[in-house]
Amino acid sequence: MTPRWGYLAGLLVCIGLLGVGLYLQYVENQEPCPLCILQRIVFLAVMAVFLAGALHGPGRMGGIIYGGMLFVISSIGAAIATRHVWLQSLPKDQVPECGPGLEYMLSRFPLSKALDKILSGSGECAEVGWTFLGLSIAGWALVWFVLLGMFGVFLALLGMRRAAGR
Repeated sequence: MTPRWGYLAGLLVCIGLLGVGLYLQYVENQEPCPLCILQRIVFLAVMAVFLAGALHGPGRMGGIIYGGMLFVISSIGAAIATRHVWLQSLPKDQVPECGPGLEYMLSRFPLSKALDKILSGSGECAEVGWTFLGLSIAGWALVWFVLLGMFGVFLALLGMRRAAGR
């Protein structure tokens, strides 16, 4: 496998994950909470890096940069998903109250304050509406963020090895 094909594979995985999210939202009527929307944004950012890598076909230094970006962005997504899973694991009496919607917060508060409120989570973020193999959507997002971050590191190492072999 070449790094370019690896970036293309990562891009296709991200497209598939976002497609599943849209299916769950529009077909299964699973409305995304603010943390779900943030995770989608992070998946879009990961997807953009994979797209750039697939188009660019980076060498050694580019592979390190793309791999680092994938690792950092995926780590941010994993942190958000971890917070989401934690909220879902709370007993009902410890779940935070539901707050205003994402659109309202972004229109009424400065970005930093809106992000602070979003990341603190709300009651709607603690609801588990869909599961597969015992994991909620947030649980699966966490798994995929970890896998995509590790894959980014693998692609960086693959690019370095291929560049050293030339």
